[in-house]
Amino acid sequence: MTITRRSAILGGLGLAAALPRIAAAQAAFPDQPVRMIVPFAAGGPADLIARLTAKVMSERLGKPIVVESRAGAGGAIGVDTAAKARPDGHTIVMASSGAIVILPHLQPSMPYDVARDLAPLTQVLAVPQIISIAPGLGPKNLAELVAMAKARPGALSFGSAGVGSSLHMAGELLKIRAGIDIVHIPYRGAAPAVTDLLAGRIQILAADVPALLGHVRAGTLPALAVTAAERLPILPDLPTAIEAGVPNMVSETWYGLLGAAGIPADRQAILVSAAQAALRDPETRQALINQGGRVVGSNPADFAAFIRQTSATWGEVVRANNIKLD
Repeated sequence: MTITRRSAILGGLGLAAALPRIAAAQAAFPDQPVRMIVPFAAGGPADLIARLTAKVMSERLGKPIVVESRAGAGGAIGVDTAAKARPDGHTIVMASSGAIVILPHLQPSMPYDVARDLAPLTQVLAVPQIISIAPGLGPKNLAELVAMAKARPGALSFGSAGVGSSLHMAGELLKIRAGIDIVHIPYRGAAPAVTDLLAGRIQILAADVPALLGHVRAGTLPALAVTAAERLPILPDLPTAIEAGVPNMVSETWYGLLGAAGIPADRQAILVSAAQAALRDPETRQALINQGGRVVGSNPADFAAFIRQTSATWGEVVRANNIKLD
């Protein structure tokens, strides 16, 4: 045996022996705490959903998940932070639909490109809106409200949590799907819109389930429909808007985990598996359902397709109704 051949064999044996150590080193993910950015203020729905999900995820990953609030610009600041993070999987964001599929159609210069800069991991939760009306307005169901609006074009108003919010877009979608003319009144958040609905200063509000659930159950606000594809388990007697006669009237505020584009596929798979385990956990799942939502837990490909689909829908609504940020 020549020295060259012997060296090659010994070198090969050395490499073979080292391969398990190399694989183990590569598989050691995460090797530090994972940062989960919430692009809204602490204490809000996104923060609650993030903390519920992070608890079980951290147990599965074997590392802490640090939930960090980076609020501002309708969620864009937090999403941009995640998009520009090192693509090693140690920074993810619990984004909501607004900053991913609505704002890009309203803001001419976004700091990130969703398709180019972000890696969708899994959709966590989808929360539809309840379509409610002011007490004493009259309609007993959504069909009667649509008939009233058609008979009085421009006379009825709907509130929202601000221009470009999911509540605003739900009202704009209702205008298109039902063929009605109702006037948008933006507020600084859902709470003041609910207050004015109760007082009759606005006539219609499509708000995320948690914002109206207490009033609906107490009977202080009439609920006409829910903007989900199926009825909600927590409100089984409330019909969907589709059942009530408005075709394709599906509107949801959704929450999902994304990271920076370029996170290796094996690390994405580890993160997704941990998130899906959290969503299967009975306690976590029930807590999320109690938010009036539909627990999802999709894979990255399905989540990416969903983002493309809903982005196209809201883009059409923005263009058709000529919606612009103030």
